[in-house]
Amino acid sequence: MKNILSVLLALLIISPSIQAQREKDWNYLFNGKNLNGWKKLNGEAEYKVQDGCIIGISKMNTPNTFLATKENYSNFILEFEFKVDDGLNSGVQFRSLSSASYNKGRVHGYQFEIDPSDRAWSGGIYDEARRGWLYPLTHNPRAHKAFKNNEWNKARIEAIGPSIRTWINGIECANLWDDETLDGFIALQVHAIGDKKFEGKEISWRNIRICTTRLEEYITQTNRKVPQVNTTTNKLSKLEEAKGWKLLWDGKTNKGWRSAKSDHFPDKGWKIEDGILKVIGSDGGESAHGGDIVTIDTYKNFILEVHFKLTKGANSGIKYFVDPELNKGDGSAIGCEFQVLDDQNHPDAKLGVKGNRTVGSLYDLIPAKSTKRVFNNEFNIARVVVKGDKVEHWLNGMKVLSYKRNNDMWNALVAYSKFKDWLNFGNAKEGHILLQEHGDEVWFKNIKIKELP
Repeated sequence: MKNILSVLLALLIISPSIQAQREKDWNYLFNGKNLNGWKKLNGEAEYKVQDGCIIGISKMNTPNTFLATKENYSNFILEFEFKVDDGLNSGVQFRSLSSASYNKGRVHGYQFEIDPSDRAWSGGIYDEARRGWLYPLTHNPRAHKAFKNNEWNKARIEAIGPSIRTWINGIECANLWDDETLDGFIALQVHAIGDKKFEGKEISWRNIRICTTRLEEYITQTNRKVPQVNTTTNKLSKLEEAKGWKLLWDGKTNKGWRSAKSDHFPDKGWKIEDGILKVIGSDGGESAHGGDIVTIDTYKNFILEVHFKLTKGANSGIKYFVDPELNKGDGSAIGCEFQVLDDQNHPDAKLGVKGNRTVGSLYDLIPAKSTKRVFNNEFNIARVVVKGDKVEHWLNGMKVLSYKRNNDMWNALVAYSKFKDWLNFGNAKEGHILLQEHGDEVWFKNIKIKELP
C-alpha cells in the first residue's frame, strides 16, 4: 500500500510539468483576433473575425474560396470546432497545394468534409480538384450521426505518414491510407453556391490548434471496427495484413496470373510499367490481341478490390466465377463481369437492357444504380463482395447493385441474356478472377483480395 501511495504522490508532483509540456506541444493557428498567418485563395467569398471565430460567408458567382495557412504542415494532429448553416457544403483542407502549374493555381488536396445535408458525410475525406471521394461515409455508416446540425462540433484530424484519420465529437469517421501528398497547407473552405437563397449563409470555425511534435503521445488507438481504405500503389497496410488481405498482383511481375487460354502469361497485349498493369490499345476487339488474363488460383467467398483507369472510349471488365475451359474459341472467357466502361464515349453503354452494360453493372444482366455511381477521371475503385450466393458490386465506395444467384430468378435472368447458351452460368461455387483485354488501353493497380469463411 505504501508503494502505491508513493507512486500516486510522485504522479501528483510531476503532473504540473507534464501538463505544461503538453500545452507547449500545441500551437493555435488562429489568434482569435485577426487573420494573421492566413491568406485567401481562388474565390471571392468573405472571411471575417467575430467573437473569437473565423466566419466564412457564402457568395454567388464565385468559385470555391479558401482561407489558407501561410505555413505548410506534414505530420500533425489538427483540432478545431465548426458550426455551419443548413444548406451549405464546406470543408477543411489539409496537406493541400496551390501552384500556377496545376489548373492555374486551383487549390487541390485532402479535404475534411463538412456536410449538413441528409447524406451526412461530415468527417469523410474528399480529394479536392483531383481524385474526388477517397473515403465517403458509405464505408462507415456509424459515423453518420457524429455531426450535430446547428451546433458547434469538435473535429480532429490525425495525418501521420500515409495514415489519415478523422473524428467528429469523439466518433471516428474515416481511416484512409494514402500517400499522394505528404505536405501542404491547411485551409478553410466556403463552397461555391448556385442558388441565391444560400447567399449570405455562414460557416464558423474556432479553437483551431495543431500539434506537430511528440505525436506518439497523442495518437488515438486504432479502432478495428472502422474500415480502412487503402489507395497506396500495390501495398498493403499493416491493418489490411492483420485482417487477411493479400495482393493478387505484386506490381512488378506477372506472378500469379496466366492467359485465360494457355498456361503462360500473354506475350503481347499487356504491359507492366511504373506499378501499373496496362492493356495495350489495339483495334477494340474482344480478347483479340493479347487475350484475357486470369488468376492461377480460384476463389469462393471473398472481397475483391481493383483500381482501374480508363482512356477515352475504353471498354474492359473484371470477371469472377470464371471457368477458362468453357470458351476455347474466339472472344472472352466466361464468367460474371463487373463492367469497366467509358459510358460517355463507348456505344456499349447504350446497348443491352436498361443500362446493364454501363460501368459497375453486372454485364448484360443487372444495371448499376445510376444514382449511386460516382465516377472519376483518374483511378476508380471496383469492389466485388461474394458471400455464397450473395454478390455485391461497389464503385468508389458506393454499392451500385446486389443480387442472389443459384435460384429460379437468377436462371431466368440469364436465359434472357447473351449468356443463355452457357450451361449453369454464374452458379459455380468458385472460379478464377479475370481482367479483360478488349483492345482498348486500360490501367489496373492495387489488385487485392480478402478471402471470407
